[in-house]
Amino acid sequence: MTTDNAPAIWEMVVVHRAFRREFRLAPELVRQVAPGDTERAATLAAYLGEILVGLHHHHEAEDKLLWPVLLRRVQLESVLIRTMEEQHERVADHISVLEELLPAWRAEADADRRDRLADTLTLLHDELLVHLDQEEEHILPLVAAHLTKAEWDTLSEYARAQLPKDRLLINLGALLEDATPWEREAFLRLMPMAARVLWRLIGQRQYRRECQKVRLRTFGVVHASKSP
Repeated sequence: MTTDNAPAIWEMVVVHRAFRREFRLAPELVRQVAPGDTERAATLAAYLGEILVGLHHHHEAEDKLLWPVLLRRVQLESVLIRTMEEQHERVADHISVLEELLPAWRAEADADRRDRLADTLTLLHDELLVHLDQEEEHILPLVAAHLTKAEWDTLSEYARAQLPKDRLLINLGALLEDATPWEREAFLRLMPMAARVLWRLIGQRQYRRECQKVRLRTFGVVHASKSP
């Protein structure tokens, strides 16, 4: 929980939790696509493209708005911040490989590209876990001590502004899926009343359908039933 005047670092933890889940699920989803099943490959390619773009913009916001501020204010932690930047670069390398493979796999659903995609997604997941764990353990306390609420809100708003408007409810569902009851209510309070009403009227159903489309064929269980 946070006070009204402190950076809401809990938001970052919720975002990280969604990335951990999606990149944990993604390699197995890809591996189970039968060669030649272009319909399923197209569904997963669209899903993968979206989460990769989301991760890119999440890191881009930190590169532009977080690391420079911390480097100026916490000079003794410069090695840590440089480590974060280097981890971003390694994640970006994996994203580039995936973005190169995805269009042809989507079109052909061949086994070779499928396996290369799955292997690269596993590498990305493993790299991402190390980065997110270290960021939560070491960076978020620095944020709480050295950033203002306004500066933190600018970071959050930058990342949100990159989301396609027609996918906002789906992205909200991804954040809320594994959130605690307090986190879910806090996220909903950040939204305008009209958006909260849309979420409750149609957003939850949209997100459940999205999970069914992407996951049900492989995993059989849609966890979005926890949505508020």
